Amino acid sequence: QLQLVESGGGSAQPGGTLRLTCIASGHFFDYYSIAWFRQAPGKEREAVVCLRDIGGAIYYEDSVKGRFTTSRDNSKKTAYLQMKSLKPEDTAVYYCASGNYQCSPNRFDYDYWGQGTQVTVSS
Repeated sequence: QLQLVESGGGSAQPGGTLRLTCIASGHFFDYYSIAWFRQAPGKEREAVVCLRDIGGAIYYEDSVKGRFTTSRDNSKKTAYLQMKSLKPEDTAVYYCASGNYQCSPNRFDYDYWGQGTQVTVSS
């Protein structure tokens, strides 16, 4: 099995920066993609960005382009989501997901999920 654990959430003011970390353990493979989703109160879970083992990030949410950057360190089985210029609309529970070599905006294409970490952006 594959387990994912997220950390790094918290509170930030508009314009601030947070970095989320996703650490994998168990049967994680370098060829797995790692995707980030978020779910705001009263809304459905939506794909934000995804990163394959090789190639650039794929962005599914236009509002984060130029502000969010994802990266990974396979030697540490760890992925990161660097979020800068945060906006109140970024407030959500953020999840990392994996278990598929492909990137996809469909949550059902991922078999493994982190527990989620809360990000709150407000004045």
